Amino acid sequence: MSSSEPKLPREPKFPTHNAPRVWFLTCANSPIGISLTRHLLSHGDYVCAGVLPLEFARHADRSAAFKSFLEEVGTSTDKEQWRARLRVVALDARNMGQCQSAVAEAVAGFGRVDVLFCCHSEAVVGTVEELSQSPRALTLVGEQFETNFFAPVNIIKATLPVFREKKNGHIVLLTATTGHLGTPGLSMYCASQWAIEGYCDSLAYEIAPFNIKMTIVQPNMEVNVLTHKITSAPPMQCYAEENNPAPLSRNILSSLLDRLEGTAEPTTGDQLHSNEVTSLYPPLSQALKERLVAETVHAVAAIGGHDNPPARHIVGHEAVASVKEKLKTVSEELEDFVECSCAADVEKGVVQSPVLHSRDLGMGVS
Repeated sequence: MSSSEPKLPREPKFPTHNAPRVWFLTCANSPIGISLTRHLLSHGDYVCAGVLPLEFARHADRSAAFKSFLEEVGTSTDKEQWRARLRVVALDARNMGQCQSAVAEAVAGFGRVDVLFCCHSEAVVGTVEELSQSPRALTLVGEQFETNFFAPVNIIKATLPVFREKKNGHIVLLTATTGHLGTPGLSMYCASQWAIEGYCDSLAYEIAPFNIKMTIVQPNMEVNVLTHKITSAPPMQCYAEENNPAPLSRNILSSLLDRLEGTAEPTTGDQLHSNEVTSLYPPLSQALKERLVAETVHAVAAIGGHDNPPARHIVGHEAVASVKEKLKTVSEELEDFVECSCAADVEKGVVQSPVLHSRDLGMGVS
């Protein structure tokens, strides 16, 4: 990394746990999946590592780090105990049958699942209009929701019966601050994040009586976007930098990818400006990947299986600051229009509204 690049946080020390936990990871071959698996095994936990078969077989650069990790576990004499506590399963979570099969294999191998960690996502880059200019661009919207919404829904549904039977379990969902913040040029990515968070917020109330807990972990957007596949829709000239002053993600990511490539004439960022639908994996070094995900791994490892975990956990100072600023803006706007909002109430006793209020569900703000 050059001296001009922002300083990444130092690698934190991980906390210890009193008893081993059985984890199920939906994307163990991602940078965060590898780092978390290594940490969990070193602390005596058990890991069922889900791997997307197509990605593992066809993308050598993407799967190289995980293959190296498996080789290390398989050949190192000091990793013998790790081998007994690691099970790798094929998992395309978009397929409900594969989800059920993978969960069944985890239970058969380890007797139970304590923590489900949903950590697979992909980012589709493009403005709302750019994603509606052709049939191929339109399919990107469906693919975005298949991966970021329906896939975690499937694996959650497949795991719930296991949790209900033992009356204990913890679902940890990895999203990003995009679950709070709209981001220009990542509209469908943000929409998929908001959708799965809304689903999980509702699910949390449904599963609480079974002693099943739900936590949403939100690191900076870069933690997810730069460690998974990015797909770009063809750009429209009216949204080019010289015509549109909005800070579009295409331009920001393009510049960042060129810096990460680190060559005299970088070309990676240019792929996001292609007139064809283009997919790529950001060219991060192994050391940079590990440092990028370190804070998130620390948070997930500490929270997973906790007796009283948070419903949401924001990771990092920058993420906390951006979410606080968004909540402040929402609160100020609410106060600005509070009289207008309350004026819409029908006089009590005249009309009985059929609307179910949050207070009826015991969800009132304390």
